[in-house]
Order: sequence, then C-alpha cells, then structure tokens
Amino acid sequence: MGKLIAKNPTARHNYTISSTFEAGIVLSGTEIKSIRNGKVNLKDTYVNIKNGEIFIYSMHISPYEFGNIFNKDPLRNRKLLLHQKEIFKLAGMIKEKGVSLVPISMYFSGNKVKLEIGIGKGKKLYDKRETIAKRDAEKKINRALKGGF
Repeated sequence: MGKLIAKNPTARHNYTISSTFEAGIVLSGTEIKSIRNGKVNLKDTYVNIKNGEIFIYSMHISPYEFGNIFNKDPLRNRKLLLHQKEIFKLAGMIKEKGVSLVPISMYFSGNKVKLEIGIGKGKKLYDKRETIAKRDAEKKINRALKGGF
C-alpha cells in the first residue's frame, strides 16, 4: 500500500471484514488534482455491482478550486476497475444475506489512485461493544508495559 489519501472511519467499526481487494478508479483530471490536495471523503460510501460493472456511490471529491468548467459533480458515481473474473467472484460473495462490499481506504500506488474494498458482514451492537472493550484493554496493557509497572 502506498501513500494513504483517505480512510473510511466506519468500515471496520460497522463491518467484520473477511477479505480485501485492490481496485483502480476512473477519475477526471480535476478530480485527481483535488485528491492530491486531500479533498476526498469516504464516509457513507458504498460499492455495488450493476450490469457486470462495479461502481462506488456517494464518494465526495470536492471540486478543484482552479478547475472552472472542467469540474465534475462531487457526488457522481465512479466506475471501479477490476478484472471480470474478480467482479464475478465478488458478485457471488455478496449474494449471501448480510454481506456487502465496503470501501476501506484510498491510496496512491505509484501515481495511480487505488481503492481498497472489503467484503464485510454487518456487526450487531453487542459485537461493536465487544470490539471497543478489546481495543481499550489492549491500550491499557500497552500503557502498562511501556510504563514498566
């Protein structure tokens, strides 16, 4: 994974991620410039397969301030680039009840923008509480070990 651009803060909190995939994304020139400035938000985004193609919905990329007429709609649907074999594999996996495709993070790989997609199964409220309790316990243990007590 290269330089991190944006992370989906709710992805690992609301879903148990079983496996991940790396996908390219179709963007315009002004969108790339805006992404390089860090003006992208992955919160409340989702991925879906439609007519054998995979798209990301409601990803907000702020318009580039010097882009004038070349700026695109900030919330437009963007096509993701995966091999057809991978798309069929993902389509088969999300047919199961409670399983969905979740965008986890966006990063640069060389000079190309990549999106990490996970296959997530929704967590129940008690699972979320359990995860938070485990994380807090690990933090306390690490603090105790660092402090030397």
